[in-house]
Amino acid sequence: MPEKIGFSPSLLNTHCLIDVRTPLEFEDDHIPTAVNIPLLTNQERVEIGTLYKLEGAHAARMRALECSCGRFADIVKDISSIAEGRPILVYCWRGGLRSLSVATLLELSGFKSCQLQGGYKTYRNHVIAYFENFNPAAPLVVIHGMTGIGKTSFINQLDQGNWSSVDLEGIAHHRGSAFGSVGIQQNFTQKCFETVLWDTFRRIPDDRPIVLEGESQRIGKFSLPGKFYDVMTNNSFKVWCHASLQTRVKRLVDEYGKDDYRQQIKEALDRIKKKLGGVSHAELLKLLESGDLEEFTTKMIAQYYDKLYYKHRNWVPDMELQLENFSEAEKTFTLSDVRQHFFR
Repeated sequence: MPEKIGFSPSLLNTHCLIDVRTPLEFEDDHIPTAVNIPLLTNQERVEIGTLYKLEGAHAARMRALECSCGRFADIVKDISSIAEGRPILVYCWRGGLRSLSVATLLELSGFKSCQLQGGYKTYRNHVIAYFENFNPAAPLVVIHGMTGIGKTSFINQLDQGNWSSVDLEGIAHHRGSAFGSVGIQQNFTQKCFETVLWDTFRRIPDDRPIVLEGESQRIGKFSLPGKFYDVMTNNSFKVWCHASLQTRVKRLVDEYGKDDYRQQIKEALDRIKKKLGGVSHAELLKLLESGDLEEFTTKMIAQYYDKLYYKHRNWVPDMELQLENFSEAEKTFTLSDVRQHFFR
């Protein structure tokens, strides 16, 4: 019988992870670095599940064997080619027959393999617990400021020898505003979002501060998990950033001013019509349709963004930073200020 082992993040570095669930289950979420080698197809799993309910476990297992036995040789070949000599760890939904069957098949074929005890469900519980007790490896530095200042760009260009940058909007595939989905899609699940976020923090070293952008509890359709938002809000070094209106307009036009985005911007504008008011909405729509993106953006900042975001800020920043020039800003954004804050 294959050895059963419990989940540990270190397994991602030492083992070849094989997910034998169906492609749909894998797409919903999976352990990072895992490769999907399904024992059953999506349709076969539905059929066998129905058979289990109607005729019981024996009939379901026999049907599963009929469906999968012709693929056994290919499954072993595919897994062995991926493993490249590493120990193989097989998992399914909760450490049941699917992963046991494949792990046993590998053992019988002469390959060292083991089965993840509790399967994907155990991993998922680990991720949930991680965020419920969120305690990052290093201090959090949270960058705040009005729309268009360039917070994300600044974070992503920081020297990673001094800082660890985490692009929450990049992970979520959303810019966190009414126009946040323009040009991108959140075509994955909340579970996937949490997995990528967990994996990002798993890889972060503990010897440098973690810099990320201040976000609300939700980024598009995704919610920040567990106590992540609370820690980001209440136990962080907060930086308030500034940039001129001219710079903000230019940066927003550079990001959103693509012809392919025009229809999506119009649709987003229509969704906030009530907040803008009929007159402002009509004026903005006319500017958008005329192609006057600089004036459109200038009025969006005045009539929407600056009225809505950070309207009430019940905290005092630990640092203020001018973001007209990112390179110059980084020179004044020093580690000593952050360390003094957390270790005073």
